Amino acid sequence: MENVQKIGETGISAGQQSNFVARLKRIDKLFAAVVLLPSLVSTLYFTFIAADVYVSTSTFVVRSPQKSAQAGSLFGSFLQSSGLARADDDTHAVNDYMLSRDALTELNKGETFRNAYGGDNGDVFSRFGTLGLRTSFEDLLKYFQRRVEVHYDTTTSITTLTVEAYSAKEAQTFNLQLLDLGEKRVNEMNSRAAQDAVRYAAGEVERAQNAVRRTSAELLAFREHQSVFDPEKQSALDLQQASQIQMDLKNSSALLAQLQSVAPANPQIPVLKTRIDTLRRQINETTQGVAGGRNSLANKNARYERLALDRDFAEKQLASAQVSLETARNEAIRQQLYLERIAQPNAPDKALLPHRIRNIAATLILSLLVWASLRLLLASVREHRD
Repeated sequence: MENVQKIGETGISAGQQSNFVARLKRIDKLFAAVVLLPSLVSTLYFTFIAADVYVSTSTFVVRSPQKSAQAGSLFGSFLQSSGLARADDDTHAVNDYMLSRDALTELNKGETFRNAYGGDNGDVFSRFGTLGLRTSFEDLLKYFQRRVEVHYDTTTSITTLTVEAYSAKEAQTFNLQLLDLGEKRVNEMNSRAAQDAVRYAAGEVERAQNAVRRTSAELLAFREHQSVFDPEKQSALDLQQASQIQMDLKNSSALLAQLQSVAPANPQIPVLKTRIDTLRRQINETTQGVAGGRNSLANKNARYERLALDRDFAEKQLASAQVSLETARNEAIRQQLYLERIAQPNAPDKALLPHRIRNIAATLILSLLVWASLRLLLASVREHRD
């Protein structure tokens, strides 16, 4: 009886196995290859192999005090009311820099970035340099640009920076470093802009200073060579002295005439004549020194005034250039850019990637669409053959 039961159980088991094999044979090979196999691989990968990826996010805005905020935005109105506007063009420059080779070079000092995404980190399909393949810096740059995303919102002019990593700490650290690099680049842009704005004004100041030094030196050389400090003042003094001598000459002449009429033999008459001759020579010499001849004070004064005018003009140019330089510096300060952090990089406490269920479902749906398209195509081919 037991043998009969065993034989019956064996027969049932064999029948079930044969039915299972028959069912497998009846499965459409196209369906198995296009739908079942990709879905199975996707399920295995995202369930057992795919490593957790942590995402750190931060937001910032680049703004300038002198540029007006864009209209149509509540945030833009806020910035405009606070006197600080957004610098859209400069934001694009900063955003591009964060994804550039230079930024990666800074992040990868000491192979920090390469080690964080390579080696035993992550899974064999997502880590950098799997099996020692594609390990050049160009490959690292492409990998870096896949792990870092910079999104610019044209409505609010806010930039969102996201960094993916295999640990929450590294994601936050790299995000912070990129923000620091962005601020450094903004400061460099400010420095270059200030230098460009001030360079011309500083050059004008230097040229004006050279002109002042040159004209002052020429004026000093003239004074030393001509032995006169100010010909105009010297002329006034000489003319005043000549006027006094003229008065003495007039008095002496009157006294001489009086003596000659009263006492022609007075012994003072020869003395007065000698004095009168001396006074006349002094008047003549003084007059010649002021207004006559090539070396007169009048001639010297013409050259002196030209040199003094050149010096005064150079000093006025220097004062004007210094004002322009100060204005250029103030303008450069007013036009400085600022990278304002709105949200600091977070340290995620949960892995946000990969989207396991979503990816498996997407694989299944895509496989079904491909399978259905191929079925329709094959059916159409058979119909044309028939």
